[in-house]
Amino acid sequence: DVIMVTGGSGLVGQAIRMYVESNKKDNEEWIYLSSKDGDLRVRADTDAIFAKYKPTHVIHLAAKVGGLFANMAQKVEFYRENTLINDNIMENCRINKVKKLVSFLSTCIFPDKTTYPIDETMLHDGPPHPSNEGYAYAKRLIDTMNRAYAEEYGCNFTSIIPTNIYGPHDNFSIQNGHVIPGLIHKCYLAKKNNTPFTIWGSGTPLRQCIYSLDLAELTVWVMREYHSPDPITLSVDE
Repeated sequence: DVIMVTGGSGLVGQAIRMYVESNKKDNEEWIYLSSKDGDLRVRADTDAIFAKYKPTHVIHLAAKVGGLFANMAQKVEFYRENTLINDNIMENCRINKVKKLVSFLSTCIFPDKTTYPIDETMLHDGPPHPSNEGYAYAKRLIDTMNRAYAEEYGCNFTSIIPTNIYGPHDNFSIQNGHVIPGLIHKCYLAKKNNTPFTIWGSGTPLRQCIYSLDLAELTVWVMREYHSPDPITLSVDE
């Protein structure tokens, strides 16, 4: 089996590489793509990548991502670029008879107005938050198309909805990073400069977070063992 990981240089891709190196199976060859391998928004580039590596399994992490302000300012680009990437990957998996495609969704694509706890069945129950609707609708379409490819072509495509992720190789930007690395950076600067440690927001939202290497282990399990087009949430039990 040849398992190809798109977005292999990012937070989750690096974690999968670290996990697989100590839990590798003899019949598996793992390939980790980065942007240097080609532009997944371009069909010809994606076709060439599949022709070169001939994957039997794909873990699809690659996406155009950004923080709150980028999502608000570039809704068109977040929708179009992610839709192009996902369509190119899915069609290549169908055409090349890939045995399994596992794509990553995001918690921020759930309905803005919802009840807790949320689960996978609630994904399409209402519109996402307006701030990231371009990104959210592009990601939601992965779930829609996983079921469509299964019904029409018998493809084994599924998706993972991870909770908030943190770990090695994270983005520590205060403006564009995620919650935990952003807080770590802020705390570091406050300590270094002897200034107040100021946290954005009201303090009322609750966040779940998962360590990237724990998520990597679960992702490999999904790739090897979970065979339903229905998305699966990977989170912690608290």
